[in-house]
Amino acid sequence: MKATILPKLFIFIKTIYATLRISIGTIFDSYFRGPHRDGDNERLHWWASYLLRSINLTFEIFNPQQVKFEPGKHYIIMSNHNSHYDIPLICLAFPNATLRMLTKKELFRTPIWGRGLKAAEFISIDRQDHNQALKDMQYAKEKMDSGITLWIAPEGKRSHTRELLEFKKGGFFLSIQTGATIIPVGIRGTIKALPPGTLDFTLNQHAEIRIGQPVDASQYTKKEVLMENVRSQIQNLL
Repeated sequence: MKATILPKLFIFIKTIYATLRISIGTIFDSYFRGPHRDGDNERLHWWASYLLRSINLTFEIFNPQQVKFEPGKHYIIMSNHNSHYDIPLICLAFPNATLRMLTKKELFRTPIWGRGLKAAEFISIDRQDHNQALKDMQYAKEKMDSGITLWIAPEGKRSHTRELLEFKKGGFFLSIQTGATIIPVGIRGTIKALPPGTLDFTLNQHAEIRIGQPVDASQYTKKEVLMENVRSQIQNLL
């Protein structure tokens, strides 16, 4: 059911409210107590659940490989990206991971939200400056060393057609450098809930998160071969 003007406005306001609430909470927590990952994770899961409830988006998780995270190992989750609702779904699909997103630097310039992202240890990537991008990747490695699991959308932006876009190579370079295990994920159904570049919310949709076979990047020396393996898995999951 397509949301009409008034429900759209209400959903938009609720989204802004939830995002500001967790951003301000994270900023204050960081200022007074320093990095506090348990609190950050709790706020992130609340935010994700709140956003899905606001449009009544239900979901199922399919994990036939029974993928689990082992302490002390590096993990990078890679998925397709069709909608803003992919983000809360990924957060809820891996509730036991300290999950943070590798995202474009422009988001960090947003008032309050940008500071909240930084305080919560989200990681920016400068796609225009190669040297800065290398520094960003080094920072991402340090965060992974400290126990953070990264989520990367290798397409680099949302697809408007459900078809996978060309993958960016940076995440695969990082995977090989860190010897990470990549968890391929296919997300279905979110483009119906909110197509990219619009506010055309559709209520009462159902999404699926399909988790594929983990890929040990330490077994690869060429990022192009690794990228093709992961891309093929995500395509099959879709």
